Amino acid sequence: MVRATIIGSGPNGLAAGVSLARAGYEVRVLEAADTIGGGVRSAETTLPGFVHDICSAVHPAALSSPFFQAFGLADRIDWIVPEISYAHPLDGGRAGVAWRDIEKTAAGLGVDGKAWLALLRPLSRHIEGVVDFTGNQMLRIPREPLTALRFGLRMIDQGTPFANLSFRTDEAAGLISGVLAHAPARMPSLAASAAGLLLAAAGHAGGWMYPRGGAQRIADAMVADIEAHGGSVESGVHVTDLGDLDWGDPDAGDLLLLNTTPRLLLTHPDIPNRYARAIQGYRYGAAAAKVDFALDGPIPWTNPDVAQAPTVHLGGTRAEVAASENAVARGRVSERPYVLTVQPSVFDATRAPEGKAVLWAYIHVPANSDLDATELITRQVERFAPGFRDRILAHHAVPASAREAVNPAEIGGDILGGAFTIPQAIRRPVLSVAPWRTPMRGVYLASSSTPPGPGVNGMAGWHAARTALADAGERATLADLF
Repeated sequence: MVRATIIGSGPNGLAAGVSLARAGYEVRVLEAADTIGGGVRSAETTLPGFVHDICSAVHPAALSSPFFQAFGLADRIDWIVPEISYAHPLDGGRAGVAWRDIEKTAAGLGVDGKAWLALLRPLSRHIEGVVDFTGNQMLRIPREPLTALRFGLRMIDQGTPFANLSFRTDEAAGLISGVLAHAPARMPSLAASAAGLLLAAAGHAGGWMYPRGGAQRIADAMVADIEAHGGSVESGVHVTDLGDLDWGDPDAGDLLLLNTTPRLLLTHPDIPNRYARAIQGYRYGAAAAKVDFALDGPIPWTNPDVAQAPTVHLGGTRAEVAASENAVARGRVSERPYVLTVQPSVFDATRAPEGKAVLWAYIHVPANSDLDATELITRQVERFAPGFRDRILAHHAVPASAREAVNPAEIGGDILGGAFTIPQAIRRPVLSVAPWRTPMRGVYLASSSTPPGPGVNGMAGWHAARTALADAGERATLADLF
């Protein structure tokens, strides 16, 4: 039986493993950490009984992903799909609220309701076309050209200074800026606009869902499928040199897939100089400084709708959010940073002891920053939820400088697999119609450093596996495997 060795057990590595195991390969997944899952791990990092997500917490793209749809992820684990996708509190108890129901969202935005509908309704109604356009290599003709055009025009609208003319109220402007700021980039910018519009459209299509019990459930479901098809997943195996790894014989059809930073490819003894230079030129971006909180009860938000939103963006007005992100781009951290927070225990009682709660939060910081973000995050939450500080039982902070030790793929604390810019969206990590393929026979790249980039969707892993199968003369589709 031909072998497939996969380095990295994040969702892309596991997606590749699932695909190749079902295609008849003897799959072996190797994970450097002591636990499997990569970006979809959960653990009790603060106190016993408080379950925190290590990286990804909410998964807007999971159930719209073609790979996960074929895999049947919606039926394999228990998903929570809240009525509110995300919220953006403002001073004075005000808030912008993105309900899954776009009409309800527009009604709550008053004079900006029509503008909100004009921006996002065409995208949410055609979410499959949006996912097809953004979930593949950019050097291709999209399946739905009109949807791609709509997306591109809105990306330009929100990614230039004209974006400040889109909305008249702080609620609407803050609501869109909060979701555009997910990707660490200058604001406004086309890159931030592209990432945010996909997320915002998903919020009004399937919603921003998350697994009951934690993100680990996603990894567990995929590992179970790999094992059911004869494969294995091993933790605590840190591969640092491909030249020392026994992964088989490419002449016999054996495969090596990397759900890692592309830099690991530089250790392959047969890497061509030109390809090595391209990998060396691939850039990494700003980083994340994360804090998990164990709380003695729910967060006391001033606005009651915010208390029912698992995802909450903190940062104040659109101008404040932009100032925070632009400070990071200049190598600084704002005293009032944009904070991405998730309060999963609002609807998931398994995440904390009865009556208690957890909060997942991070800010963007310059690469390799050793900043402990606990106080900055606490002050921003307290700004919109007076009394939050008094509910903290314990916290666990991971500065950007420590993230690479936890996950070797997070260079300098970059959780997105590379700087999020339009040029690198096209050249990720090299300019090619099939960037998952490397010049070394049998070796493929299957990480978020390849299209479609970051996000828990498994698509980079599937694209890499599909490319490997095609090179072996097997033109498998998702329908063939599932």
